[in-house]
Amino acid sequence: MEKLLQILEDIRPDLDFSKEDKMIDNKILDSFDIISIVSEINSSFNISINVVDLRPENFNSAQAIWQLIERYR
Repeated sequence: MEKLLQILEDIRPDLDFSKEDKMIDNKILDSFDIISIVSEINSSFNISINVVDLRPENFNSAQAIWQLIERYR
């Protein structure tokens, strides 16, 4: 999870990802942010997130993103 939080902070240093739980619902992250996050996650965790998993509920919080990564590992 620390690695994920570092990735998120590198992409959006202005956010406290450990506290946000509605990043998509509240329009905190935009599509460019999601593309950047997915690209970094795929590279860092050696996975390939499928387009069908690019749903809001998978990116509303760091915990949701972590659960997505865990499903792929």
